[in-house]
This record gives sequence, structure tokens and C-alpha cells, in this order.
Amino acid sequence: MGLVSLKLLFVVLLVILLPIARSQVDEWHDNYGTIGKEKVTRLHFYHHETSSSKDPTVVTMAEAPTTKNSPSFFGLLGMTDNILTEGPEPTSTYLGRAQGLLAASSREEFSLVMATSFVFKGGNFSGSSLSVLGRNPFMDSVREMPVVGGTGAFRFARGFAVVKTYWVNATSHDLIEEYHMTVMHY
Repeated sequence: MGLVSLKLLFVVLLVILLPIARSQVDEWHDNYGTIGKEKVTRLHFYHHETSSSKDPTVVTMAEAPTTKNSPSFFGLLGMTDNILTEGPEPTSTYLGRAQGLLAASSREEFSLVMATSFVFKGGNFSGSSLSVLGRNPFMDSVREMPVVGGTGAFRFARGFAVVKTYWVNATSHDLIEEYHMTVMHY
């Protein structure tokens, strides 16, 4: 497909999808435009990260030439599509996915910068998501990270996530983390 054809396809999709997106925004403003009373929602779930299986949920996308010699993996960039469950067992009730980027951001300690969307596909908040953007010093027993936004039931969300490592395999780097999120939204 040539460049001209791609441009034409883009314009056609834009003309078709823009009114749909606009109508969804208009509908939301008509139904919920007066924001109303702010709510506080507390969430508790488990996050499963697997790097050792044939179908890993976290992969390395890039690394600096010095990453392998760094004691903190400084310069490593990864992508995640981890499973969220109600309980710590992988067979527990499925709630959704944690999809995002991780970057080893410290030359001195094991610390990541996370940009992750917690996409809920089951439970009370199915169809909604929360976004976490911030520093995760993952070797600390308990970490706190900011919730900076959301979609669906969590529009205008802000809050924090307290994360604790529930289980880790030091050899395979597979882990389960326990999340407690407190979110303010309308």
C-alpha cells in the first residue's frame, strides 16, 4: 500500500471515527456533565508478572550498552501485560491486565519508572482503567506510587497505590505483588 493510499485511508477513518468519538463525549457531558460529588474507592488486587514462561507477561524491549554491567540494570526498558486477580493464586478471579512500560532509572539502586494502565475487565469496574506513573523502588518491601488518571468509572481519578511484594522467585524473576489503591473520582 503506497503512501498516498495510507493517507487516504487515514482521512477516511478520521471522518468516520471522529463523529463517533465526539458523540460519546457529548453523551457523557449530557448525562454526567455536572460532575457531582467526589467518591473515594479503595481497590485490592494481585498483580502477576511472569518472565520465565514460554509466554512471558514482561519482556525487554531495549537496553543500553552498559545495562548488563550495571548493578541496577540501569537503562533497561521493558513492556508489561500482566494479569490482575482478586487473590494471590493465579487461578483466582480474573480482574484485568496491567499494561505499560518499565524503565530501570537508577544507577545506584533497583528502581523503575512505571507508566502503567490497570485495565479492569472483570468485577465491579469492568471497562474502566487507572493509570499509574511514577517511581517504583521495587526492592523496598512496601512502595507507594501515584495514580494520575483513569477512564470509565474512574474519570478524573487521582490517588495512590501501595504495593507490597507478595511472592518472588529470585531465579526466574517471576513475582506476585499485592496492590492497595485509594482513588478519588466522580
